[in-house]
Amino acid sequence: MKYYLTIPLITVLLIITAPLISNAQTDIDAIMMEKKQFCVGPMYSYGSWKNYWEGTLKRENLNLGTVSTQAFAVMGNYGISGKLNVLFNVPFITTKASAGTMHSMQGMQDLSLFVKWMPVEKQMGPGTFSLYTIGGVAFPLTDYVADYLPLAIGLHSTTATARLMLDYQVNKFFVTGSASYVFRSNITIDRTAYYTTEMHLSNEVEIPNASNFNFRTGYRTSKLIAEAVVNIWSTIGGFDITRNNMPFPSNNMDATTIGANVKYVVTANHNLSLVGGGNYVVTGRNVGQANTFYGSIFYIIDFSPKTKSTNQSGKTN
Repeated sequence: MKYYLTIPLITVLLIITAPLISNAQTDIDAIMMEKKQFCVGPMYSYGSWKNYWEGTLKRENLNLGTVSTQAFAVMGNYGISGKLNVLFNVPFITTKASAGTMHSMQGMQDLSLFVKWMPVEKQMGPGTFSLYTIGGVAFPLTDYVADYLPLAIGLHSTTATARLMLDYQVNKFFVTGSASYVFRSNITIDRTAYYTTEMHLSNEVEIPNASNFNFRTGYRTSKLIAEAVVNIWSTIGGFDITRNNMPFPSNNMDATTIGANVKYVVTANHNLSLVGGGNYVVTGRNVGQANTFYGSIFYIIDFSPKTKSTNQSGKTN
């Protein structure tokens, strides 16, 4: 049995509302915490966009200028065993527009909780093949307003995520692919009626479910991870932003991002690591064409009864 200590490599998918940090957490990487090891640390990200897609039409809006989002988060990952991890993420979000009269918003967003299980790990050909199953939930921590896009800090929907992930590593090089389905609950807004493609005499809004595909490849050792990432987020249903109108929580929001992540282990005992990266929305529908950058520091606390040598990540020892 090989043990891997994990430092989160986060892909922040900034759509037109706010960062979907739940799709760029440690639940998306193919490395595990060792038993009774707890990895925790702060993360900061900044994303901004000026152009966005109104349906399939790419445009800018001088009444918004540049819309920017900052996320401050605390994330953690605890190893129940080398094959079973539990993870959490607590973000604080701020948004603002550089022009117009819409005021900025800020607040605690959604608490995310995930369980990651690695039922299969075996030698296959020249490399190591691993299979992971991940399940998670996320729910709002505060009564923030969802019907204030694009400056709302989230959609205020309770979600459940199911993910299957495959990883294959040969020597120091790897490729990882995952597919997720996201179930999203309905929300209520402060209106008694609203219009989508038809009139709704209700304050309840049906939020469409979503799928997410993530592909990453790169270099991975116990000291360094460097990877390129492609992420495809698609809502299953929803409608387009109507011409010169504000976005709405039940819009169809699709985005394909490309990016890169790097993790470097600073200390010889592998307890302290620095993580950084960024991504860019290359295509989308009803989302902003955002640039996002992030950085984080993570520390591993050993709760095992005795000190033992650790080997972080890297399936090549």
